[in-house]
Parts: sequence; C-alpha cells; structure tokens
Amino acid sequence: MASSDPGPRRALRDGAPSSPATFIDSHAHLASDAFAADADAVLARLREAGGLGAVCIGESIAAAERARALASGHRDLWWTAGVHPHDAAAYDPPRDGAAIRDALAQGAVAVGECGLDYHYDHSPRAQQRRAFADQLRIAGEHRRPVVVHTREAEDDTAAMIREAGAAGIVGILHCYTGSHDLAETGLAAGWYVSFSGIITFKKWDDLALLRLVPDDRLLVESDSPYLAPVPNRSKRNEPAWCAYTLHRLAEVRGIDAGTLGRITVRNTRRVFALPTGGADVAAE
Repeated sequence: MASSDPGPRRALRDGAPSSPATFIDSHAHLASDAFAADADAVLARLREAGGLGAVCIGESIAAAERARALASGHRDLWWTAGVHPHDAAAYDPPRDGAAIRDALAQGAVAVGECGLDYHYDHSPRAQQRRAFADQLRIAGEHRRPVVVHTREAEDDTAAMIREAGAAGIVGILHCYTGSHDLAETGLAAGWYVSFSGIITFKKWDDLALLRLVPDDRLLVESDSPYLAPVPNRSKRNEPAWCAYTLHRLAEVRGIDAGTLGRITVRNTRRVFALPTGGADVAAE
C-alpha cells in the first residue's frame, strides 16, 4: 500500500545512528549456531550501542536449553522456551509441554516462539493449531506471555488471540508485518507488537502500521541472525543493530529516538516481567 515517507532518514548517517538511545532487543536467536563463535563480542557490541539486554528465543526444546545456558552467564540476557510452528508436526503435548513447563520453572520469561505459519506449511495446519493452542494454555497456566510467529494465517491467529485474550493471556506479535486488522485484534486483547529491521527496508511502505501501535504496546527486536536492517542488509544480523530499527520507528512516529527507546524498554520489562537494576534504570 502506498504511503508518503516522512523525509530523509536523518537518524541514520554514515551507516550508524547519529545519537545513542537505550533499548532492549525483545527477540534474538542468540543461541543459534550463527553466534557460537563470538557471542561475547556480539553482546559487547549490544551494550556499546545502548542495548540494556536481549531476550534469547528458544524456538525448540533444544534451543531453549542452549538459551538457558547462555543467559545463565549474563545478567542482561533472558530466555524463552517453545516450539516453532515449522516443527509443530513433531510436537508432543506430554513430552514438549512438560519441557516447556520445566523451562518456565527454571526461569524462562515466556513461552515461544510458537504460532502459525501458513506460508511455508512445514507442518500440517491442524497440527500447527494444536501445538499453538497447547502452548497458549501453558502460558496461561504459568501467567507468562507468549511470543507469537504468524505468517499468512491471520484468520486463525486472530481467533486464537481473541480466545487467549479472554483468558487473560498476554502475547507479543513478533517481527510484525501483518495487517492493521490483526494488529488491532492483538491490541484489543492486551497484546504487544514488535517491529524488526524489516521496517528499514526500501520496500517497506506501510508507515501507518508503525504509527498504529500505541506507545505502551510497542517493542523493537532484531530477530537476529536474520533480517539485518539497512545499512547492513545481507550481513548476519545482531542485537546491536536494533538501534537502526528504533531510529527508523522514532522518525516515522515523530518522536525523539531516546524517548522512544525508554518507552520500549519499559514495555519490554513489563510484558516479560524483567528485573530492573540501578545501572540500567539510570541509563533510561
């Protein structure tokens, strides 16, 4: 859909944000093999860029265990546990549900990444819905948020969000690129919307969507190692580059990046119930 650009991207100069802003990367796959050789350096760059931490996503039971191990050595890393819709065909409620519950008992801050993906259909859709529904139930039982992947599955996602919201389950629509209608369904259910580096791409023209989400439901993420933002497209993405997404989002919304960064930090802490510390509160 066509939309006018607010003007030159003043926040991005010489390939780097022109002014620092704090943020938390709400969705990063730091436990993936892509970061096996240099995770500590990646985290150092995150902190240098103004990052106050990252949520390390466990999109499988094995990935959740790696995320737990990584987060255990860093006070500014938190982790999640779930099963991605691509793997829903193999989801076994007694086995995998028990593993997710155990992860939550060990400190995982959310269930997921889970959801529905009807674009790739790596798992039959009925099995995707069953796995997603089970993980929503687990999130509700433990009063933890759910991190949701949805692609070309808007009707079923919306129906499940409405049911979850009625049960008091809160979620995050991660790396959101969907319709205004689905975003509004999530917001009406008390959910949050997270934007990734996709919004910096030249082809991204739905600026109205970036303004639709109210301040108190807005998150930013890298989804690293995927989807590196401009000016780093085609490179391995990393959490530090959330700064580019934050500056672009601030520009479109007509707000100072530092102010918006503090808003998204508060939102991330709230939805994941993250602890706060003296140093990072001062940074806000």
